[in-house]
This record gives sequence, structure tokens and C-alpha cells, in this order.
Amino acid sequence: MNSRSGSNLNSLLCSIFFFSFLITHLFFSNVLADSHFEGFDAEDDDAVEEETLDPNLLRSPPVTQSQSSSITPDAKSEISSDPEPREDPDLDTPLQPQSDLPKQTTTSFEYWDEDEFEGLPVQQPPVEALKVVENVTSDDPDVKTAQKPGKVAASKKSFTVEIVCGSFLIAFAINYFTGKRENENLALEWATKFATKDSIFEKNFSLLGVGEGDNSPLLLKEGQNVFKFYASGRRYCQGLLATMELKSRHDLISRLFNLVVPCRDEMSFEVYMNDDAMDQVVFALARKKLAKGMQKELRDLQRFASLMTPPSSKKWVAEELAVISESKEVASDLITEAVLEQVFGEKAFEKYGKDFISMHISDQLPGTHKKMLLFKFALPDANHMADMTRLVALVPYYIDLIGRYKLSSQARSKTDAARLKAAQEAHKELQSTRQEAVQKKKAEKKKVLEESEAKLSAEAIRKKEAKERARQLKKGMPKIKMTRAH
Repeated sequence: MNSRSGSNLNSLLCSIFFFSFLITHLFFSNVLADSHFEGFDAEDDDAVEEETLDPNLLRSPPVTQSQSSSITPDAKSEISSDPEPREDPDLDTPLQPQSDLPKQTTTSFEYWDEDEFEGLPVQQPPVEALKVVENVTSDDPDVKTAQKPGKVAASKKSFTVEIVCGSFLIAFAINYFTGKRENENLALEWATKFATKDSIFEKNFSLLGVGEGDNSPLLLKEGQNVFKFYASGRRYCQGLLATMELKSRHDLISRLFNLVVPCRDEMSFEVYMNDDAMDQVVFALARKKLAKGMQKELRDLQRFASLMTPPSSKKWVAEELAVISESKEVASDLITEAVLEQVFGEKAFEKYGKDFISMHISDQLPGTHKKMLLFKFALPDANHMADMTRLVALVPYYIDLIGRYKLSSQARSKTDAARLKAAQEAHKELQSTRQEAVQKKKAEKKKVLEESEAKLSAEAIRKKEAKERARQLKKGMPKIKMTRAH
């Protein structure tokens, strides 16, 4: 009895528990169903009624360049499949950057039910709108900043030629004035050292400069790198002309060329000797390489002189020098002991002869002045102008030496024979030149006559031939002399 009542009690409790669980489940399910529409209460309905739902507002936001890359191939095919995209009237107006576009108010759909709005048309943005939006987004400040370096590089590149040309012109102008001043300072330094009071030329010549009077300029400027100095008033010579040929420091291109091919400033002296003060002398002294070139190029050295071998019984010039002379007598007489000790000796030349180039003495030079002394030296810089003092002293020394020098009878006979032979050869050359000129003139005249005859008519040619025939017959007839009978 007790056991049966216990089992009934248990079944009752189970039934009560089951019904209570069922009721609780149904209650919570209704509550959850109502919670799906929490956003659509009375207040939200009023707001929705005030704002009319425009289908255009449900479009997806504009696609930017960063978002366009994430479009799937299916979406691209859907966009391209729309043959006639709808034109949006808002696109007719100029598009503003995203920062200027009005912000669209989006409705919060936290609890969106797809079945509630089933069948609502979904509109895709047209292709043209996508392109315009991409162009608008390219105006973004970040894109501009990314393009600025390229534009700056292009602008710099466009002015490269102008900048280079302007820089070259400025450098050329600066170099012109600085180089001009350097040459003028170098020439004035030489004149101050050798052509002013108590200098070598002031002691040996009575008139210095290019004009008359005490205030006459010492130097004559013929160019930016050419200066001349004139001196006269000395026995045995008519005068002296010194020419300074300096480097073209005022020319930027020449200056750059001199960096590759170095050259030196040079100065040459031309002494015009009196006709009665100079005997028959052909002599030259130069460095070996230059001496060979002088003998091949200069006509007087070709005809009258030859390279001399150094004598064994006498002191001679340094090994770097070569002597070209008409005879051994002239060479030994002109290379004196004083000259060897001062300049041309082995020891003296290493110290004082580094600026020596050549010396040429001749009475058979071409031109109006046949008897001349020619010296050529290299100019040192302005700070070492005193180094060429002994070289400049050679000029007055050889003027006096050549003015007093007389050949021996044996040497004179040889020089006379050589000059007579040279004169005969020169006369033959002159005759042959004249004959060639006459033959050339005849050939030209004959050619002109042939050309004129080719232009004549047949009748004119016949008359001319008849006239020429009559002239030849008349020329061939014997001449008859007629005398009167008394």
C-alpha cells in the first residue's frame, strides 16, 4: 500500500515538472519572437513615416580605388552585363572630393530580417559612375603628395639645359677677366724687370717703348695674349722687337685644352742688323729635337748649314743642345768661353738654361730684312722672372759679337762660293717659274680661242680659214726690193 502510494506520488511530481517546463519554454519562445522586432516600436515607426524610404538610398556606397580592387569577378560581370546603365542626375554636377560630400544618414539595421523585405529591387551603380568616382578619388591629397616628386623631377629636367648653358656663360665671363688680368700682370712684370730704369735694355738701348718721349708706353698690346716691346738706338743694329706670346688664359676652352696638352709662355726677340755690320754667317743653336726640325723647315739652314759634331779638343755646349752651322770656324767663334760659362755649358745650362728654346743667326733670311738675330725663350711665372736674366743678356752680347765678327779669307771663299751657287739656283728657279707662267698663259689663251671658234658658224669658220691661208702664202713669198733707176 505504501509502495503504491509512493509510485503515484512520483508520477504526479513528474507530470507537474513536465507541464511547468512546457509552459516556461512556450513563454520564453514568445518573448524571443517579440524581440526580433524591437527596432520597430512606436517611436521608430514615427521616424520612418517622417522620412520617406527612397530606393536610391539603399545603394551601396561609392567604390573607391582601394575598394575597387576587392570587387569579386562575379560583381564585375554583373556590372559589365548592364548594357544601359541608368544615368544619375547627380552626376551631371561636378563631383567633389569625399571630404566635401554630404554624409548620408544610414539607418541601423542591427536586427535585419531578410524575409521582411523580400522582393526589394537591388540597384548596382553604373559603370560610368564607378569611373567618375575613381577619378574623384585620384584627387585625394595623399595621391597628390605621391605625384609631387615626379613633377618636381620633370620640372628640374626641363631646365637642365638652361642651367648648364647659363653656368658655362658665367664661368666663361669670369675666366675671361681673370685670365686677361693674369696675362697683363705677367707682361708688366717682365717689363718692370728688364725694361725700366737700370735694367738690361735701358743700359743697352737709348729708346725704349713704342712711342717717342719719356711717357710713352713700354708695351704694345696686340691681343689678350700678345704683347710687344720695341727698343732702338744701339750700334750695329737698327732696332729690336720683342714679342710675348702668352697662353690664352682668357679663353676657357683654351685653358681646359692646356690642362690636357700643356704649353708654355714664349718670348721671341728679333734684332734687325745693319747691312754693313754683319758678315756672311748662318748659325743656329737649339735643343736636339727642335734643331732637326729647324734644319728641315728653314731654307737658309737647308742650303748653307749642317749639324755639327761636338769637337773633342774643346769645351762644347750641353748634351741637350745641337749646333747647326755653315762651318766649324763660325761655330767655334760664336760659342765662346763666356757663353759656355754663363748659359750653354753643361753645369750652367742645368741651372740657367731651362727656359732656352733656340737661337738663329743668318744673313740669308727671306723677307725685307735678310740679316737678323732671332732668339726664343720660355717665360717663367711672375714670381721667378729673374731666372731668365742670363738668357736676356745674350741678346746685347750677340749683337756686339756679330757686329764685330769677320770671317777669315778661307771661310769667306767658301761662303762666297756657296752663296753664288745659291744665287744661280735661285735664278734658275725664277726663270723656270716665269716660263711656267708664260706657258700657262698661252694655254689659257689657246683654250679661249678654241671655245670662241666652237661658237662660230660654218661661214665664219670658212672665211677665217681663207684669211689664214692668204696670210701664210704671203708670208712664204720671196721679198723683192725695188730701186729707182737714175
